Amino acid sequence: MAFTKDNIIDALKTVFDPEIPVNIWDMGLIYNIDISDDLVQIDMTFTSPTCPMMEELLAQVKDVVSHVVQPLPVQVNLVWDPAWDLSRMSDAARIELDLTNHGW
Repeated sequence: MAFTKDNIIDALKTVFDPEIPVNIWDMGLIYNIDISDDLVQIDMTFTSPTCPMMEELLAQVKDVVSHVVQPLPVQVNLVWDPAWDLSRMSDAARIELDLTNHGW
């Protein structure tokens, strides 16, 4: 393979929810990246099951990761367990959203 998990993470960091100025990786929306010989699977969640951008963001994730891992196919799995919470955010995301003084 000519790519690494870090290459996939770099690609995921280019995807943003238009309502939040933080990428989906730092938001903690990516739960798992599984690379096998014939498939790359991404487990992803959202902050809310009513996110109006859900379908568009799922498609963006598949697209940006596909560019990195081609010719392998990419499968993006929407997961809700465990539920997303603020503790999943990176320190950089907490700083960007001014959530550093809340004990998370």
